Amino acid sequence: MTVSEDFTTLVGRFRGELLAHCYRMLGSAEEAEDLVQETYLRAWRSYEGFEGRSSVRTWLYRIATNVCLTAIERRDRRPLPSGLGGPADPDVPVVAAPEVPWLQPFPDALLAGEDPAAVTVSREGIRLAFVAALQYLSARQRAVLILRDVLELPAAEVADLLGTTTTAVNSGLRRARAQLAQALPAEDELAEPAAPDQQALLERFASAFENADVSALAELLREDVALEMPPLLTWFAGRQAVARFLASSPVFDVPGRLRMVPVMANRQPAFAAYLREPSGTYRAYAVTVPTVTATGIARIVTFFNPDLFGSFGLPPEYDAR
Repeated sequence: MTVSEDFTTLVGRFRGELLAHCYRMLGSAEEAEDLVQETYLRAWRSYEGFEGRSSVRTWLYRIATNVCLTAIERRDRRPLPSGLGGPADPDVPVVAAPEVPWLQPFPDALLAGEDPAAVTVSREGIRLAFVAALQYLSARQRAVLILRDVLELPAAEVADLLGTTTTAVNSGLRRARAQLAQALPAEDELAEPAAPDQQALLERFASAFENADVSALAELLREDVALEMPPLLTWFAGRQAVARFLASSPVFDVPGRLRMVPVMANRQPAFAAYLREPSGTYRAYAVTVPTVTATGIARIVTFFNPDLFGSFGLPPEYDAR
């Protein structure tokens, strides 16, 4: 076996979890893929000097985390609209902010072909709400919380990985947990219904959009539902406000303007929406990630970015066949 083959065999099985780790740190699946490539490049360059004092996994996480910390220094955090201001009245004009580096969804399709046993990507650790909440933390706090609470590495190992002390890690973790608790909804609020009930609700959700039925959609929403639509800075809170805004949207003018294709994003059900053009062709329009709870839909985040469809393994045009 050559050195190259040995290296590939040794590190290749960690690609999926490193991709999820970089996504949690950066909030962008596209950037995460670039940073995993940078991680492997740095690992290859230093491979001959790897003496096995730590596990290969820890060694790769050390490189990946440092790559992420460097990348975060170059730009601002990736928020959702609710992280930049309060909700708006549905009667005011919406404001776009394309210059903001918005949080992006993580397509589960990126992990297709990965060994499930090797991809330790917990559902809670990559949910959209959790990754959005991480953006409120400093880069170092983000790293400490992910390494300790998501990857469950011992404090001493995290300290060694970050080049700090166990005391500093424990102190940073307490502060990060306290800050995260203020930004993240309580777990009981996000408790999901049983699988059959969830599937039925998702089918009704998609049908309401495809049939342009705002009343049917409103029945599925919690009273405190929020609607966010990056790159729009404007967002709405409350069932009445969300329903009023959607009722005024052109996509709800007539039935059949949207086709909702089920996908998985951030380990949760989502939809890729195709919009019908005057020619009759359905083109990539937006990716919608609803947060489904036992008491209804608590949040809808719609990413108006057709470029995301490729990362979900979807074509730019919808073929009804």
